[in-house]
Amino acid sequence: MKFFKPSLADAQTLTESIAIGRAVLKLATPAIAQLLLQALVFLADRAMLGHYSSIALASMRISGPLHWCLYSTLSAFSVGTIALVGRAVGAQDKSLSNATLRASLLLALGTGLAIALGSILGLNPLLAYLPFGTPQVQQAAFDYLQVIFLGMPLQLLSIVAAAALQASGNTQIPFLVGLVANGVNILLNYCLIFGNWGAPQLGIAGAAIASVTAMVINTVILGIILYRGTQRLTLRDRGGELPALRRLFRVSVPTFNERLFRSLGYLGFSAAIATLGTEAMAAYEITLGIEEICYYIAEGFGIATAAIVAQQLGANRPDQATTSSIIATGLAICCLSLGSLLFLGIPEVLLGIFSKDAEIIAAAVPCLYIAAVAQPFMAMSMAIEQALRGAGNTKTAFYVSAIGWFGVRLLATYLFAFVLNWGLVGVWIASTCDWMIRAMILAVVFWRGNWREVTV
Repeated sequence: MKFFKPSLADAQTLTESIAIGRAVLKLATPAIAQLLLQALVFLADRAMLGHYSSIALASMRISGPLHWCLYSTLSAFSVGTIALVGRAVGAQDKSLSNATLRASLLLALGTGLAIALGSILGLNPLLAYLPFGTPQVQQAAFDYLQVIFLGMPLQLLSIVAAAALQASGNTQIPFLVGLVANGVNILLNYCLIFGNWGAPQLGIAGAAIASVTAMVINTVILGIILYRGTQRLTLRDRGGELPALRRLFRVSVPTFNERLFRSLGYLGFSAAIATLGTEAMAAYEITLGIEEICYYIAEGFGIATAAIVAQQLGANRPDQATTSSIIATGLAICCLSLGSLLFLGIPEVLLGIFSKDAEIIAAAVPCLYIAAVAQPFMAMSMAIEQALRGAGNTKTAFYVSAIGWFGVRLLATYLFAFVLNWGLVGVWIASTCDWMIRAMILAVVFWRGNWREVTV
């Protein structure tokens, strides 16, 4: 197998390397902000529900993983959108990029409607089957999820629309639209959870209604923008959807499989945490809420990397794709390392955002210390993984995810949390081991360089 030695020296000059770094930051900064705003929709739910009741907060350990698993798995087609739209933009084929956009939106709408209908019929039996929490916690989770799943078509449409814009090099619009939607969500949370300003006190159902309303606003605004058209994308063209749909499936199906495996692994992971008790569930939830901020920062760099890699490969510039990936990965590692320092320096302050319960915070502090170790490895894993996806090499992510979840995280959770009886601390040690091994595997794959020759 042929190896190459990518380095910053691959760029022709230092000036060119700096220019690439600026391009990465120009794309990554709005993408990070948009992802953080998107995450804040659900982080606001956690924070406000944590101040509403412990049952409501614990129920997010059920509703959060279920919603994330379904949403993450079904949004896998946005990965194909980024790879294909980015390649078309790099090749200056506007007709193909628009056809891919329309095919992606049609797929998102059909999938979302199927999930909304399925949730009406199957949500109650699903929650009854899963061994999560007490009956009160399960009921609270149902109240939240029955509303959230009805909004699934809107969620999938918005993520595909945002992915297409990001692939075209426009990360500012998704950020600005997310800013508006997030403001609406926080305002409605304040009103509907606690019954402020004359609104009914709906508790956890109010949080779900607020989130779905924010999704409606996000989707409608993005739809209007794409219908009117941007410099590189528009919904007004016609034709080419069927061939684009075939290519979309070919690139996206491995990502769908990868996220399905990841979702199954995550549900098993969550089930293991649920057996540790309500306090452990709540402590894990608030620790995860903090770590997710770093996760989305890494994801933002990954989105920028995927878009640039797709465009550069579409323009037949593989060396610049390599250099951009290296720079983006380095920036992601630096940013998440700063997050690690905050985890170690002010854990109680960070955790206090989500809960005022002293026992829950005390249980979460050592977990946050362990999470600090994982952050640079998580950054490296996610940036490289997105670079490979932007190149259309989606099979690698599937294999690495399967190894990480089933070969490392679940087995290590069983060993550390239950065999060695380290409880919640063991859960976070297992998670950290997973990120470390993924980073090493992905680094080897990237260094070999075969991803630069993938045909989409």
